[in-house]
Amino acid sequence: MATFAVQRSGTAAPTDEWTREMTNQAIAPVTDPLTMTETYVRGSNAGDIDGVLSLYADGAISVWEPGNPVSDALHDEVVRAHLERNPDMKATVRESYVTGDTALLVVDWTIDIPAGGGQPAESHQGIGLDVLRKGEDGRWRYVIDNPFGEA
Repeated sequence: MATFAVQRSGTAAPTDEWTREMTNQAIAPVTDPLTMTETYVRGSNAGDIDGVLSLYADGAISVWEPGNPVSDALHDEVVRAHLERNPDMKATVRESYVTGDTALLVVDWTIDIPAGGGQPAESHQGIGLDVLRKGEDGRWRYVIDNPFGEA
């Protein structure tokens, strides 16, 4: 199990297990599905909207509100709005299963969002279920992103 926590300042936040220091650099293509969570956290905390969006396959489905999946243009709008609020995310991969070109990740996560733009501060946590698919280009991308997988 690995815990990934990167603060916006570029310095790593302390965690119980594994911490990596990152800076606001472009997101590299994910060629190992077990690095997807780390890559997503790094991009999210850096505010790298285009980088985070590049981690999703065309037509990917995300469920950021239980029972309300979004995809396509609405998906991109929701990602942009979320990242513009400067979230601080931490995530731990609890379980991972890979077979062929498909992977399932079970992820414990927390997100703290500061107050701003007339909106109050928020804190969220959950257990996410992420389904990844390996494309013909060798890159892994989200096809289903459900942060509320236990709901």
